[in-house]
Amino acid sequence: MNLLSDQHILLRALELDDLDFLKAIENDPENWKHGDTIQPFSEYILKEYIKVARQSITEAGQLRLLIADKQDEKRIGFIDLYDFDQQHKRAGLAIIIHQNHQRNGFALQALQIIEKYAFEKLYLHQLYASILADNLPSIKLFEKAGFSYSGKKIDWRKTDNEFKDELFYQKIKNEEQK
Repeated sequence: MNLLSDQHILLRALELDDLDFLKAIENDPENWKHGDTIQPFSEYILKEYIKVARQSITEAGQLRLLIADKQDEKRIGFIDLYDFDQQHKRAGLAIIIHQNHQRNGFALQALQIIEKYAFEKLYLHQLYASILADNLPSIKLFEKAGFSYSGKKIDWRKTDNEFKDELFYQKIKNEEQK
């Protein structure tokens, strides 16, 4: 079995034929509150992003992988390693599952796969995630995956007409993974 897959899903590099799926996820205003996006992306910009996504994580500072069903290769979502810091051996982690595929266990599987990749192949010491305090499904997901709450940023993100707290979660490589 490949390092970026399990029995049910695989994480793979973005391809140009993923453009429509990427556009649907990135240009959905419901998803913007979880990141820094405040406007839609053009098809041209997203095509260029896919081309640049071929750079290594050390060059680009990030790695976005498509989450796909291993049986039928149906697109499920994306998982990102971002703010890759080779010196301090850490990276941020974000995941988004298309609404049609949520609550099927795909997110937890993808987190487990990327964690193994990050610790065994990229030799990272820790992964971290920033989650809006009212995003209970994501909080539960990261806690189930073994991430620990380690802090809160008060009024950190402005969504619509209010400020929301952002929670900081970390997973530090344990001795068994070293």
